[in-house]
Amino acid sequence: MTVEPRRRTQAERREHTETALIAAAAEVVVESGVRALTLARVGERAGYSRGIVTHQFGSKQGLVDALARSVQGGFVPGLTAMAPGLDRLLALIDGYVHGLTALTTANRAFLLLWAEAATASELAPTFRERDRAFRADLREDVEAGVAAGAIRDDVDPVAVATALVGQLRGIGLQRMLDPEDVDTERLRADVTAQWRRALRAD
Repeated sequence: MTVEPRRRTQAERREHTETALIAAAAEVVVESGVRALTLARVGERAGYSRGIVTHQFGSKQGLVDALARSVQGGFVPGLTAMAPGLDRLLALIDGYVHGLTALTTANRAFLLLWAEAATASELAPTFRERDRAFRADLREDVEAGVAAGAIRDDVDPVAVATALVGQLRGIGLQRMLDPEDVDTERLRADVTAQWRRALRAD
């Protein structure tokens, strides 16, 4: 007896299309640069028409936003199962630096777009919002750690969050620029230990 394959729902088809287009967008950015990222180029790369890309994301801005959210949301797996606080913060630092060792195409695209956002007005809103969300998550961990007595109570959560985002993103860009000299696997333990010493309440 032959079993007919289950037909995908409209939502599943839409999700599949979105995943393929985001992957194609990342490939275009990494291979050809940020300025090569157009809806037509992404559609062609993924095997869809420009109209499908426009229908899915609305604009280039929408596509970039989806790519940024997709990459940032899954960079360090397992964090959502942890309670906010010092342990989660240190796990994020360790996991982030570890994730830079074998950068995926999507992660490379994110860092390239992030760097370009400093001078490209059309990218700035997306990456400003992504960094604000990142800093907010870090602040939550610091505040929870202070409340639990694990982090010193004289620590400024805003300053820690800002410094951490700058350090982690900066390490990522250095790794992309000079992967032979920037050994993130060697670096991860030192960076995590530095923040543990700086924050821990003794």
